[in-house]
Amino acid sequence: MSEVDNIICAINPGKYYDGTPSQIREYKKLIRTQGLDQGIKKAKPKPSEEYNLVYNSSSETLEPVYFWLLDLMNKIFDGDVIKIMDNFASSPGSGHFSEIQAKVSQMQQEASRVLGTVNNILKGVLNLIYDLKEFKIRLNHYDAASSKDKAEAEAGLLSFKQMWMDKVDMQRGQGSINAMTAGNLNFITLRDAFLIAKSVKDVDDMDLNERVKRILKPRIQEFFEWKKRSEQELRKRFEIEKIYLKSQTDALKLNARWAKPYLKAAQQLAQNEKLSSRPELVNIFNTVFMQLVLMGKDELSVSQEVTNKNLPYNFRNVKKLRKYFSIVFVDFKFRGIPGKAGQHYVFGGRADVDFRAYALSEQEIKLLEAKLGESDLEDSLKLVQGMTDESLKELKLDLKELLDDTDKEKEKKEEDTNPFSALFSFLKPQKKQEEQSGSLSLEKEDKELSLIKQKGIKKDSYAEEYIRNLAEAGAINHCFFLFDVYKKAHGMASFPYAEDVEAKPPRSKIEEVFGFDKENY
Repeated sequence: MSEVDNIICAINPGKYYDGTPSQIREYKKLIRTQGLDQGIKKAKPKPSEEYNLVYNSSSETLEPVYFWLLDLMNKIFDGDVIKIMDNFASSPGSGHFSEIQAKVSQMQQEASRVLGTVNNILKGVLNLIYDLKEFKIRLNHYDAASSKDKAEAEAGLLSFKQMWMDKVDMQRGQGSINAMTAGNLNFITLRDAFLIAKSVKDVDDMDLNERVKRILKPRIQEFFEWKKRSEQELRKRFEIEKIYLKSQTDALKLNARWAKPYLKAAQQLAQNEKLSSRPELVNIFNTVFMQLVLMGKDELSVSQEVTNKNLPYNFRNVKKLRKYFSIVFVDFKFRGIPGKAGQHYVFGGRADVDFRAYALSEQEIKLLEAKLGESDLEDSLKLVQGMTDESLKELKLDLKELLDDTDKEKEKKEEDTNPFSALFSFLKPQKKQEEQSGSLSLEKEDKELSLIKQKGIKKDSYAEEYIRNLAEAGAINHCFFLFDVYKKAHGMASFPYAEDVEAKPPRSKIEEVFGFDKENY
């Protein structure tokens, strides 16, 4: 049995655990106390139906077996077929192993190079954010100094005078205002007069001696000139760095997107540790072992089943029924001898194909896909996501505060210059609303999945149990059809009449007690 069967057994042990009722109860208790992962390790899966096919030909390649069944599954399941497992391992002494490892190392080097760039850009983004925050604090002083509120304007102007004395005037040394006020020159009133004066004319109206006024006037004139030019330069630099921050943020996301394909390719080309220990792989032999699992999914339509008289008419009125699917897994195990054909390899050898049928609800399928997704590949991709998405998420408030203002101003200018924008505004796509709805749906799915993991999947109601039985019968029939048609198409012995083995949905306990007959619905 494959890992997929063990996961399904742990998800729904009441139906797919191979054991007595007491053993099933013990297994359920194990899952409740020790978790789903422990249940997967100790699973004894029992599919609804299972068939096995062996095709052994060292002269013919293995690809036709896979693609023939894949095409047939696409027809049966209307294209709803996905590959949920693709693992391989080759013997260390084979040429195939050497070439694959060379490709893996190349992918890893490229991924490391791009991730290094991501790291450097992220450092630059952090420095830019801190600089822009300081600029914004200083610009708030300029805005306060120009305020119509008298008290606020006075406070803003005083803060600038203090800044000018500490950073600009202090460079004069003993000739600075602070040094002349506190030193031996006895200009005691100079500092207070500088803080009070709002213009050069105010100096003439002050009760000061001429000596102080001669020093104070050029300082006041210099201060206001500095204030004017420093504000212009600071606002210009603030806008330039905002634009640069936006470009660096976009570059960070772009480089992260570039790193993901390399990491994904490196992980996909990595050999599976479990398969590498199989006895088919001898170190010095030229052999390869592959495992592929396809999942075909067919949703059971309640309304269609009522029309076909497979369900009572009153099932149309039952609300809040969960979706159920007929599921068929086709598990390919290839043991082959790789042969070089140009730049690529072809594989001839033995193919073991297992066909297994299950009936699963929508919640069970989501949990199955989540468990299958917990792999090294997901961990490596989450590493990149952690370096970019999570880092940017932490800086989201800062980026929104610094970058959204410019975007709003641009949008406002575009609307003001276009007289028809208001008239045809309903034709514009609502990008932000779509992005928000998409992120909300993902968050909803994550919350639903975490809730299922914590509390488990709710037990089937009577109506849902009946629907699951129908889905199970459909899965069994699909499973046998795949197995039977492949054998007949390739001249193998099979059942002469498929009608004799067609599966029927099992009767419920209510039907057995009261003797209900489906034909009388």
